[in-house]
Amino acid sequence: MSSADLQNLYQQVILDHAREKHGYGLRPDAAASSHQYNPTCGDEVTVAVHPAADGRVAAISWEGHGCSISTASASLLSDLVHDVEPERVTEAVAAFRELMHSKGALEGDEEVLGDAVALAGVSKYVTRVKCAMLPWVALEDALAKASV
Repeated sequence: MSSADLQNLYQQVILDHAREKHGYGLRPDAAASSHQYNPTCGDEVTVAVHPAADGRVAAISWEGHGCSISTASASLLSDLVHDVEPERVTEAVAAFRELMHSKGALEGDEEVLGDAVALAGVSKYVTRVKCAMLPWVALEDALAKASV
């Protein structure tokens, strides 16, 4: 697959997740939540953490509004954080942060980030990095509050 084909595929993944918001709608059984706001563009997101009885993260739910990048990022994150150990979530957040600060130098590890690697191209646009990071920062804060 050529680089242009891969870029088109990634753009389609982002648009699909912006339209079909996976995990959208805050559920009442959250251990903690975090609301984050990007004053640069007005994007907002609230991410709630739903733990399982065994200490794993069962799921996240979220609500918010903003550009297609922040919305797709939250949707992709929701798919990634499903029935996983908190350490794996922490690893994914760190890997995503590194990807977003790479300025296009990294492609991302699909084993760690799943389909969220589709957002790798965003790292080339400094003003859009905050949009992509917003739900990930909210998740990180919610996990800290939940002591998961």
